[in-house]
Amino acid sequence: MTAPVFVVDRFRESGPGGRYVLDGPEGRHAVSVKRLNPGEDVVLTDGLGNWADCVVLETEGKDRLIVQLDSVMQEPEPELRITVVQALPKGDRGEVAVETMTETGVDAVVPWQASRCITQWKGDRGAKSLAKWRATAREAGKQSRRVRFPEVRDAMTTKQVVAFLATADFAAVLHEDRDAPSEPLATAGLPDHGEIVLVVGPEGGVSPEELAAFAQAGAQPYRLGPSVLRTSTAGTAAAALLMGRTGRWS
Repeated sequence: MTAPVFVVDRFRESGPGGRYVLDGPEGRHAVSVKRLNPGEDVVLTDGLGNWADCVVLETEGKDRLIVQLDSVMQEPEPELRITVVQALPKGDRGEVAVETMTETGVDAVVPWQASRCITQWKGDRGAKSLAKWRATAREAGKQSRRVRFPEVRDAMTTKQVVAFLATADFAAVLHEDRDAPSEPLATAGLPDHGEIVLVVGPEGGVSPEELAAFAQAGAQPYRLGPSVLRTSTAGTAAAALLMGRTGRWS
């Protein structure tokens, strides 16, 4: 088992001898929940790729973990980024999608208010839902031992998604329709670097108007396999396929 990961807002300077204090909610979790002891290994990260291997020296009270921090390292951004545009699912399936996509390794998630979405993000509800997605990405990033967490961007309309797709180096709409041709994602030609964008529609599917607009932006329909996946699992399955194909899981 790799060392547990804890998040710091930013890396402050360590004190004499490399002593560094992790406090606040993360310190409380380390001391009172994980009950870490001197000599155990931990990883500190800001979630932006900066991280440090540390060793627990001691604890103070219920929320202060003192560690040995000798140097901060940086994980570079991947040469080929994977972003998933995720239509808003019903209930808590959005958090499930964000959680599993984070564990799989996606680099960014874009909530999408598709025309056939039953869920609507408006006003305070929308702000709370977005905050939940971002908190889920943070916690899943920690659980999966990532030091560069995925960015959960502001929700986009279809028009905004079209503009975003036009900037991608490869864009695919995960869509299976007997009446519409699609290519297998497993054999699609992929770039060596840049950004891949995957569009995942809602349970009701991507509308013909949206498909046409996405096609004009360069995003064609692709299928994963013979079965139909739920909107909360399609992005994870597609990301896993591409992680293997691009060597990021090598």
